[in-house]
Amino acid sequence: MRQILLITGGVMCAIALIVGSFTFYQANREELSLSSDLQYRTRVLADSLAESIKQLLMQGSRMAIQKTVDKIASNERITALWVFDSAGRVAAYSGTVSDVSGSALAIRAMDSNSSFSEFTRNGEERAYVFVNPIRQGERTIGALMVVEKADYIDEAIRSIWRENLLRLFLQLLLFAAVIFVLVRWVFFRSILKMVESLKAVRKGNSEIDAVPGTSFFEPLAGEISKVTMSLRQARHSASEEARMRLEKIDSPWTAERLKEFIKAYLKDRPIFVISNREPYVHNKVKNKIEWSVPAGGVVTALEPVMEACGGTWIAHGSGDADKATVDAEDKIAVPPEEPKYTLKRVWLTEKEINGYYTGLSNEALWPLCLMAHTRPLFRAEDWSEYKRVNAKFAKTLLDEIRHAKRPIVLVQDYHLALVPEMIKKVRPDALVALFWHIPWPSAAQFNICPWREELLFGMLGADLIGFHTQQYCNNFIDTVGNEVESRIDYERFSVFRGTHQTLIKPFPISIAFPGIAEGHGKLDKTVLTVLGIKSTYLVLGVDRLDYTKGILERFKGIEFLLDKHPEYSGNLTLLQIASPTRETVEKYREYAMRVTEEAVRINKKFGTKDWKPIVLEKRNYTHEALIHLYQHANVCLITSLHDGMNLVAKEFVAARRDEFGVLVLSQFTGASRDLKGALLINPYSAEETSEVLRIALTMPKAEQNKRMKTMRDSVRDYNIYRWSAELIKALSQLE
Repeated sequence: MRQILLITGGVMCAIALIVGSFTFYQANREELSLSSDLQYRTRVLADSLAESIKQLLMQGSRMAIQKTVDKIASNERITALWVFDSAGRVAAYSGTVSDVSGSALAIRAMDSNSSFSEFTRNGEERAYVFVNPIRQGERTIGALMVVEKADYIDEAIRSIWRENLLRLFLQLLLFAAVIFVLVRWVFFRSILKMVESLKAVRKGNSEIDAVPGTSFFEPLAGEISKVTMSLRQARHSASEEARMRLEKIDSPWTAERLKEFIKAYLKDRPIFVISNREPYVHNKVKNKIEWSVPAGGVVTALEPVMEACGGTWIAHGSGDADKATVDAEDKIAVPPEEPKYTLKRVWLTEKEINGYYTGLSNEALWPLCLMAHTRPLFRAEDWSEYKRVNAKFAKTLLDEIRHAKRPIVLVQDYHLALVPEMIKKVRPDALVALFWHIPWPSAAQFNICPWREELLFGMLGADLIGFHTQQYCNNFIDTVGNEVESRIDYERFSVFRGTHQTLIKPFPISIAFPGIAEGHGKLDKTVLTVLGIKSTYLVLGVDRLDYTKGILERFKGIEFLLDKHPEYSGNLTLLQIASPTRETVEKYREYAMRVTEEAVRINKKFGTKDWKPIVLEKRNYTHEALIHLYQHANVCLITSLHDGMNLVAKEFVAARRDEFGVLVLSQFTGASRDLKGALLINPYSAEETSEVLRIALTMPKAEQNKRMKTMRDSVRDYNIYRWSAELIKALSQLE
């Protein structure tokens, strides 16, 4: 309907513009013609009177002048007729004109010794004023002022506009009706039927065998029907295959298999994900609203799950156009191009963001858990905001699940540690899982947190707490044992507080594979040219601009390599993609500045006119763009100082369809336990990083292939779909 209205409106606007332009032209021509005629008649009248009045002025006969004026002024179009002597005094008059203004106009005409005219308004009436000096030889002896009605000109113009606008209205009404009927019933009706049929087939909830269409669209409808039938058959086959593979542990996990798994285990129970970061952000860009996918492991991991299972994702609306895109319930269907689940946004004030997110989450809990030699900052006001915002998220979720029976709730990460307990207090029937996406420190390290008991109580409200590795699970159990009065079952790895049990279990998170991470289409060979990279060897780093990612240590390793092996000068480039993050936190701003300064220093030390050893890109790249870079790179270098998992490592492996390339990986990442084909390094040692990097650059193709196959098998066998299935299965078995 919107498209029909746009087409109809466009045609109507075009017609209105054409008719309006012609009417404007016609009105101007008519006004010019009537004005010229009035000016001519007035001048002729004034010239004919001038001679007779001149004689009377010379004789000084004011009564004779007045009689002449009265006789001429009887004309219905003449508003006023005044005669002035040489001093500007009124000698005779008929009609109403201000003495002051009349005398001024007469003196002006006599002083200039030329006639004067103008259109003016007397109240709502329009008039034409003509003043003509009366001369005797070289001497000016008086002036004659004629004022004629000109409002008939306005009436004529209004009449033209009325007639043309009425004609335009009738034309538009007729054209609009004809166009609307033609477009609505001949074109759009058929197109909408085809679109609805295609949507139904694409979503897999229809058994349509043919796409309807009129004779006009019959060839197109026929071809589309064949495509939709093929798609339906393929999906049916995939669904059947996924159903048959449910109990086969060794078979690969896919989106279809996960859907069948959810149906089997949850039996249509609704799923709710709650996180700080939203999967889609809407921002205003040059007066347009555009959407983007934020960087981060939570979004990368959970987006495929939500697309496969549907449900509702609750998150903080951080985009400046987020409010403009949601409905009355603050919801929007996503992904924007092909909606598969619902995103509900939570709105936070600047004070709440500064305390809950910037303060406690990123200046306290983040450095506390990552142990990256940055001192945590604990502020009471931040803790107050953290509790308030966690309560806001919990209330939003509780409102959503008030009519849901036995809902599944997946709480994500350290921003929302208090939410599980808040949910379980109100809805004990809800199954709540908390997944902690970052490392859990040792009990002694966590002991420095002033609010450690409240945080642990909040987390233990969950039925299941997941970490990336068994070591993090062990650290958490030790922390609970030191801080919380509870009973710990080490055999089942469970914590009992009263009658409530919380299972602690490792779930090493992964990515969608097969999926977009595996790569697509033809390799873009221009991507490096755009960046000015011509080196033989490309080393790639992809990180958020975070001090835990070891970017400075990476630069040191490159510098050490070029110092020790000058043969790589001019032949090797490190392309560092550094996505801006947490720019409101002072430590991050300082770190970003240091990264830039270090890149400039090393480039100045080794670089030439045509080559730089480090190309630093401090901006966000889409997943599609990163895939091309992964496929070009000889080495992917990951030097995290501490990392829960690091999905970049798995994305690099998944993107290498050619099964070549080398992954150099920090031993302090969770991914180092999964990807056995990677070359592990201690990022704190520039010498070790340099040497392992040299080994990677000189590794034979056969060994590259062997290692990459091993890693790709690992990512394929334990992808995000299997991660989700194991998490949900473990949660559902707790009932």
